[in-house]
Amino acid sequence: MAKFKAIVVEKADKGQTVSLTEFDETNLMDGDVTVRVRWSTINYKDGLAITGKSPVVRRFPMIPGIDFAGEVESSSDPQWKPGDKVILNGWGTGESHLGAYAQKSRVKGSWLVRLPSGMTERDAMAVGTAGYTAMLAVMALERHGLKPSSGAILVTGAVGGVGSVAVALLAKLGFTVIASTGRAEETDYLKSLGAAEVINRAELTVPPRPLAKERWAGGIDSVGSTTLANALSMTKYGGAVAACGLAGGMDLPGSVAPFILRGVSLLGIDSVQCALELRTEAWRRLASDLERGKLQQITRAIGLNEVISVAGTILEGRVRGRIVVKIE
Repeated sequence: MAKFKAIVVEKADKGQTVSLTEFDETNLMDGDVTVRVRWSTINYKDGLAITGKSPVVRRFPMIPGIDFAGEVESSSDPQWKPGDKVILNGWGTGESHLGAYAQKSRVKGSWLVRLPSGMTERDAMAVGTAGYTAMLAVMALERHGLKPSSGAILVTGAVGGVGSVAVALLAKLGFTVIASTGRAEETDYLKSLGAAEVINRAELTVPPRPLAKERWAGGIDSVGSTTLANALSMTKYGGAVAACGLAGGMDLPGSVAPFILRGVSLLGIDSVQCALELRTEAWRRLASDLERGKLQQITRAIGLNEVISVAGTILEGRVRGRIVVKIE
């Protein structure tokens, strides 16, 4: 396959252009493993890269797509051989390294995680970086010492990819989940994933008080800004909030009060350069702790030719759960 299908972002006089085109294999970037990509997905960062609404792309031309699942085609890395099923999340793919929206990708073997036994490539991308990030957040709350008896856990942006998986994971683990969303019509959907209570996100977008009434033992926040500040101000003594997103903004207009008066912790979650041991453990846990029925419930599939037209909807908050991309 000297040439293959790929979505390519090019620099233009004003902004950028993006198209589904033919890409020459000789133009792939350096790496010791070449992967035949089978499935990918659309994350918030992918939406930003394709639409150009944020300077996510750091080199041109760029193939966007920050994660994939596929099969090793060739490898000079001794830990991988042709036929191995692998997952990639992050490491700058789709930003500074040619990414996943293509039939082939050449990457470093150290970036790859083995596909867990019993999980299909489609399943892995139904989880994707969003679900893998949600698992990292759950693991961080567990390391902090939170357990179901500690109290309820808040999940913000609950209808999105991170939020949907977080709700399903926490509920499966026995936690009482309070889901926050601005889409009241999705209440039944969130309760079907395991949410015990659904609140309007407006409750978390008011100007935050230094300390508000204690409502939850912890939280997983993919929104940032005022929402995160309010979530922290309502966290119980000794609790923790795992922050993993910025859909609402990068600022944090709160105070130190929750930290110094209630001993609350803010746990930062980075999925891009996360250590291999944590990645491997997160994927092992996802294979065992995420119900496949729930995963199918939150997922829909599209083709590579639909990615460009769909990418903007994730930025508009109109995507429920996960979108997987079948790479033909």
